[in-house]
Amino acid sequence: MKEVVVALAVMALLVSAGPVAAAEGKAVYDKTCAACHNNMAPKLGDKAAWAPRIKLGADALMASVVKGKGAMPPKAGSSLSDADIKDAVEYMISKSK
Repeated sequence: MKEVVVALAVMALLVSAGPVAAAEGKAVYDKTCAACHNNMAPKLGDKAAWAPRIKLGADALMASVVKGKGAMPPKAGSSLSDADIKDAVEYMISKSK
């Protein structure tokens, strides 16, 4: 029961804090992106798979997330803000260079 209360308190803090800061892109990735990008291509950290995507630039990657691409639905099937998506994209780029 105590864990549930702590989890709810943390979630409330995140929601009240507004968009996740760029330094916290990992939190967005872990919550929304990891289920797919840890198991399906392009996997986080796969430099060969990410290189051509990174060449397109962060704006193009953001557009892919917002609009959806292939098996990924728009906004990765979430209600993430554009700022949250940007944070996650920047995190994924930093881990895949």
